[in-house]
Amino acid sequence: MTIFRDAWVLVRADFRGDKLNIVRALLFSIIFMGYMAAMTVMVTEDALSGSDGRLMSDFLLISMIPMLGFTFSRRTMKYLSEDSYTRMLAYMRSLPVPAAVILCKRKLDAMFSFCLNGVLFFGLMYAISDDIRSQLPGTSYVAFAFTWIGYGLMMTGIYIFVEFLVSGKAYFWITLALMTSSFGVALLIQWADGNLFLYSVSCSKEWGLLSPLMWGTLLLGTVSVQLFSKLTIHRLKSRDLV
Repeated sequence: MTIFRDAWVLVRADFRGDKLNIVRALLFSIIFMGYMAAMTVMVTEDALSGSDGRLMSDFLLISMIPMLGFTFSRRTMKYLSEDSYTRMLAYMRSLPVPAAVILCKRKLDAMFSFCLNGVLFFGLMYAISDDIRSQLPGTSYVAFAFTWIGYGLMMTGIYIFVEFLVSGKAYFWITLALMTSSFGVALLIQWADGNLFLYSVSCSKEWGLLSPLMWGTLLLGTVSVQLFSKLTIHRLKSRDLV
């Protein structure tokens, strides 16, 4: 409980800091989520109509959904040129702030980001697409959104692990590898005559908020974040931040 309280103090300090940066981050989230939603709708409507959008619908969702867990701040945007994550960790260590508190703060940041970006992304998708509204009315669409947020949580544990333990350049190449792997996974599913997007639509439409797929991804996502958090803390003790 002490760890959570201390992490919450750091989160509140961020919100009470430079208000201009907070406004910039919010505006960027609105613009970027709007762009992502519009692009995803174009592809998913093709998939729903039985056209050629099945491969790209899976690729976009697999690769883009984890981004909902990121706060689009200066630190996020400058990770490559300034190695901002490493500098942040070095600063926190000098305070000193326990590694568990730093990690808890990062998880709280991810939670807030999923709330904000998730509402923007899935809300805009629902507002834009007549096909999605007709296929997934009301609670069915909520189940669909939470299904993919659960997947996003699974990947968030991995991204936090990499973010805390490697340099900015290594983080870039690992992220690029994960994006490339996303296309490979989507391609393999296509070759197997499957489609994750359509399957998630089918489960959400049939089961609503009782969807086993939704609860399964949320459970696996929570477990992933916790497991990678423990591994991150263990490895972080021996990381050289110089």
